[in-house]
Amino acid sequence: MATSRDASGTVKTYLQEMGPSWVAGAIAAGPATMASLIAAGAGYGYDLLWVVVLSAFAGALAQYLAMRLGLLTERGIVGVVEDHLGESWAWILVLDAVIAAGVAQLVIMNTVASVSATITGLDAGIWGIIWAVILAVGLAGSGYRFVELFAKVLVSAVVLAFVASVFVVPIDPAAAASGLVPSVPGGSAAVAAAVLGGAVHITLITMHSYTMRAREWTADEYDLATFDVGISMLVAFGIYSVAIFLVTASVLSDPNLSTVGAAEALGPLVGERAEVLFLLGLGGAAVSTLGGNTIVPPFLLADKLGWGTTVEDSRYRGLLAAFALLSAPGAFIGGEVLGQLVLVLAIGTVGTPFAIAVVLYLLNSGAVPRVNSLPANLAGVALLAVTGGLAANFLRETATIEFFREATAGNVDVLTAAVLSFGVILSIATLGLLVKFFQERVAGTVP
Repeated sequence: MATSRDASGTVKTYLQEMGPSWVAGAIAAGPATMASLIAAGAGYGYDLLWVVVLSAFAGALAQYLAMRLGLLTERGIVGVVEDHLGESWAWILVLDAVIAAGVAQLVIMNTVASVSATITGLDAGIWGIIWAVILAVGLAGSGYRFVELFAKVLVSAVVLAFVASVFVVPIDPAAAASGLVPSVPGGSAAVAAAVLGGAVHITLITMHSYTMRAREWTADEYDLATFDVGISMLVAFGIYSVAIFLVTASVLSDPNLSTVGAAEALGPLVGERAEVLFLLGLGGAAVSTLGGNTIVPPFLLADKLGWGTTVEDSRYRGLLAAFALLSAPGAFIGGEVLGQLVLVLAIGTVGTPFAIAVVLYLLNSGAVPRVNSLPANLAGVALLAVTGGLAANFLRETATIEFFREATAGNVDVLTAAVLSFGVILSIATLGLLVKFFQERVAGTVP
């Protein structure tokens, strides 16, 4: 039986060694998630608090399943998919993740540049170029370790900033408690999907096997990896999400506020300290998310092309630098970032059920030496059902009768059409994968 000293020593060691899930947490705790939380709190009061709490548990579960797959195979997810499902399925996964991460990268850069411009007064376009160069040099030079250290420091600082803001802003405990009762107010499907999409996102699921490989973790680090997921996603990300939501639900009532606008609105309402804390938290979250998101497409593309996934391979290093530099145009998008960020997360939610289905398939096949336990499978299926349901609700709200009427008249909303096409293709792929799994189960030939 372990003594308390042994247990405290183990926890201390784990705190020193944890890291890969913090990179996922850095992406999750970003401006897109913040935008969805602001829209949820300012637009629906405390009503969607249950979704915010659920998102932390769902995010931790998704990362745990992804962690199991990465540790038990000791390979990147794309290579495992190609071996056990085939090349076509691998390309669908790669394109799903690259599209979701690429769109997010541009909008996040827009946010980072806007925040930097607000704080310094320097033009946002110039900041976009500066941040792109910093990313390219930092990532191509130092690779994963640079991102992990960056994520640990900034996520910790961001969480502290928002926890501090909770003590500055008056919260109504009774009203907040009522928000723990599940309800979906009219018109909130996209926002609810975005809130959940911040925690359960295809980029977070697909990147986890690669960040653990970068740390050379194997099945021997199973307990450490589980601890890493719990502290970063369930605790740190959960506190971050709840704190932002409570602040905005308590004092803001304009769902059309931008992330920067929300921070500036807090000043006249509850004091300058709240505004400063919110801006600092927003800036840190935006920068940490930008860095973490940059490494996702290069990981998957390099694995699919048979290249190395560390900076020792010059081809992978080139992919890192290229993706970092290609994010610079995001600073010139302009427009209101809140709606853009919420849409980015909602799009990610549309692509996420397929990634979850892939992970569940592989964890119940010959890809791993120990298949999923029944509780893990039940939790995974529940997660698939929740994300699939929110994605379906979002697509249903997007595919309104008005849209089809406009499309029939030749006035096509290109962005809406693209989102619908993306969702339909991935829905078919997800259903096809589920059918494939059950057919193989019936035939007794699950690979």
